[in-house]
Amino acid sequence: MSLEADKKHKRVIQMSGRQVITYGMPTRFWQDIYYYAMTSSWPVFFAAFAVLFMLMNLVFASLYLLGDNAIGNLYPQGFLGAFFFSVETLATVGYGDMHPTTAYGHWISTIEIFIGMSGLALVTGLIFARFSRPRSSIIFAEHPVSHVSEGKRLLMIRMANARMNVISEASAKLRLIWNEESPTNGKFRKIHDLSLQRDQHPIFVLGWTIFHVIDESSPLFGISTEELKQRQAALILSVDGVDETTNQNQRARHYYPCELIRWNHRYVDVFENQDGAIQEIHYSRFHQSQEIAAVLADTED
Repeated sequence: MSLEADKKHKRVIQMSGRQVITYGMPTRFWQDIYYYAMTSSWPVFFAAFAVLFMLMNLVFASLYLLGDNAIGNLYPQGFLGAFFFSVETLATVGYGDMHPTTAYGHWISTIEIFIGMSGLALVTGLIFARFSRPRSSIIFAEHPVSHVSEGKRLLMIRMANARMNVISEASAKLRLIWNEESPTNGKFRKIHDLSLQRDQHPIFVLGWTIFHVIDESSPLFGISTEELKQRQAALILSVDGVDETTNQNQRARHYYPCELIRWNHRYVDVFENQDGAIQEIHYSRFHQSQEIAAVLADTED
């Protein structure tokens, strides 16, 4: 394939916080209609359906007019009346005023009714699938934080369940992705699994903070922030669990470029009155963090 032909198959996608432009991958729109119907926004979905509805009625109105007096009691006369009759037939309404009067008209209306019933079933199924599709309610802190605690350097990310219902048997996976280069493989993006102190939560209702210990077994051990930037390092956090309200799987994922990590910081506490009968949680502080030096200074005062 020539370079010019290759550029005809250009696609732009958003991946892992970056814009990626691909060439040479042919699009398969007709094989992926269901995918586009499921991933498009609601305004685009209904606009596409409205355009298709109008086009089908325009086509069938033209077909009715090709026959000789195919529609009885046509009103208004001409194309507009045939268009309204097509709308009634496609929707299987059948008011009874306008009706087919010839064999040709009956054949066209039969085809249109079949298409209308099939199309209604398809659109109903798509709308149900879009409504029933599980949507994640998990929010992630804007910045990972890292500090030394009890002689260990910890990398932490805080999460919260916005619906505050039970997500049972929630599991979390943290991965590091960065650029690597070798004489045999050349340049490539490599993914490392980062072990967590606790990667499961039996009842994820309010909040959850995951911990990764940066020790000798961690890929982050001994790596400077400058090297992380040079290698375009990033963290990918994935969470999976079962929503007990809908009994559906809940999945969420968040991407953190290494520049977002706040070193020698800890998260601001969101809990108050932890020893009382009523506990208060202030999610307005959810994304806030404090520098460890400032925290120690406040403690000494």
